[in-house]
Amino acid sequence: MAINKKNVINLFYIFITTHLIIWTLIPTLTNNNLPLDTIEALAWGSNLDWGFNKHPPMSALLVEIFYQIFGSQDWAYYLLSQICVIISFFVVFKLAVDFFENKAFCLLSVLLLEGIYFYNFTTPEFNVNVCLMPFWSLTVLYLWKGFKDNKIIDWFLVGLFSGFGFLSKYLFIYLGLGIDIFLIYMIYKKKIDFKCLVSIISFLIVLLPHLIWLTGNNYVTITYGLDRTGTGDQNFLDHIIHPLIFLGKQIGILIPFFLMFLFLNNKLKSKFNFKDNKLLFLLSINIVPIVFVFLTSMIMGVKIRTMWMTPFYLFFGVLLMYVFQSQINLNKLKGFTATFLILFIFSPFSYAYISITETDKRTDYKGKEIAALVQEKWDNEKSSEIKYVKGDEWTAGNLSYHLKSRPKWISINDRKWMKKIKRSVNDTLILPNSVDDFDKGIPAVTLFSLK
Repeated sequence: MAINKKNVINLFYIFITTHLIIWTLIPTLTNNNLPLDTIEALAWGSNLDWGFNKHPPMSALLVEIFYQIFGSQDWAYYLLSQICVIISFFVVFKLAVDFFENKAFCLLSVLLLEGIYFYNFTTPEFNVNVCLMPFWSLTVLYLWKGFKDNKIIDWFLVGLFSGFGFLSKYLFIYLGLGIDIFLIYMIYKKKIDFKCLVSIISFLIVLLPHLIWLTGNNYVTITYGLDRTGTGDQNFLDHIIHPLIFLGKQIGILIPFFLMFLFLNNKLKSKFNFKDNKLLFLLSINIVPIVFVFLTSMIMGVKIRTMWMTPFYLFFGVLLMYVFQSQINLNKLKGFTATFLILFIFSPFSYAYISITETDKRTDYKGKEIAALVQEKWDNEKSSEIKYVKGDEWTAGNLSYHLKSRPKWISINDRKWMKKIKRSVNDTLILPNSVDDFDKGIPAVTLFSLK
């Protein structure tokens, strides 16, 4: 793959277009049902609120927008995931333009990300981690623009995208900590003035409705997040074992990434100039958030789930290319190109192989068939339209997605909604209500219609 100034932009657009097509097409052709997290987001989206029992509302909002446009077309939600990925890639490239005179380095900064499976193999499942990626990257881009140009609009957009990021997943706080350290240091060094505080205003405006919802719902999403880490069951060894496991997993995840980079530079010798503002910026948004995650695991003794780190490595390519740029020889790209192509081809091939050969996954669930049986059962007994389906996010969420009336999902434990619709309920059907229903795989749900 020849990389020169004339074809860098074309190669970049070919890459992101090919990536989008492949990773939309492969799961569409090989999966029978949408993945768990996507169905979960669709369940929440059918009954939108400013937050849900597990996460803030952004992922639900995005899938609901797509549902209103495309309906129950599975390919649309695989496309949504890839749009989030491609936006992130584009933003990484855009930021890199300000860091490198040679645009080939910008392209390589993005291509290196194909060595991290967060940005290919796991992306078909739209979830809060994928949802967070574009807002994470856009926040970083406008933080740099704000620092460089000190325009109020850029600082405003930092706060805006930070708010959207926080509404995607609370883990955005770790990027926020990196940003705060960078800003405090630059204010101390008088490299920026207090215009940056504009970002706080836009951030709070975006976040306020969710904060109000959070206080009115006993901080349920925070409690869920802490429960997922195993908080409360720690012993002394957990404060050592869990952070070491976390560290080992991150090294394992980054092996293909570093292997690709070694073909660009196998010397890895560089002098760190900590007076270089660009380097300080890249360290703040790349290394500092990961350090804080590691410290969280060490201090609290909690588990850090691998997928939580999805957005953390978006700018790792820019960081390594910037630190070692003087040693990179663009005339020796054969090894890099071969490794990149192997990963680029192997990843979707392995996804397709697993999807086809393993038959007991969530994506093998017969959601459409079960919804058709439920619809038939309802139509045989009722004359009204299904308006609500009560049950867990997976079983009831699948029905909400596949049933023609797009009923709103209600959580099993949601007493508020039950009180709200109680007086207006017309028909009710509790399933399964026979051995035959069990045999057909009809899930345990309650269906409602309204007067």
